[in-house]
Amino acid sequence: MTLVQIHEHGLPATSERIGTREFLELTGLTEDILLELVRMEWIIPSTTAQQEFLFVRMDVLRGRKYRRLCADFELSPVAGVIIVDLLERIDHLEERLRNLSNRI
Repeated sequence: MTLVQIHEHGLPATSERIGTREFLELTGLTEDILLELVRMEWIIPSTTAQQEFLFVRMDVLRGRKYRRLCADFELSPVAGVIIVDLLERIDHLEERLRNLSNRI
């Protein structure tokens, strides 16, 4: 379920945030695993006034990568989180290296 905001002109605009049900559908994670990841503060959703979780699209990509790694290699939740974090750091460092190489 996509959260809809209202523009100042009264027209709806879709939000960049998605609800829990849509997040679970897009990632293939179970609700229990999602709650564990939130408890570990690896995924930090915002909440609505009704205490509903809202996620950003980047969380979906991380969740998919996490699920795939844990399923393929039978990893524990903590191991999956560590590996995804390390892969993201490698991507970031490679991007910085490319940017530095382009300046030379």
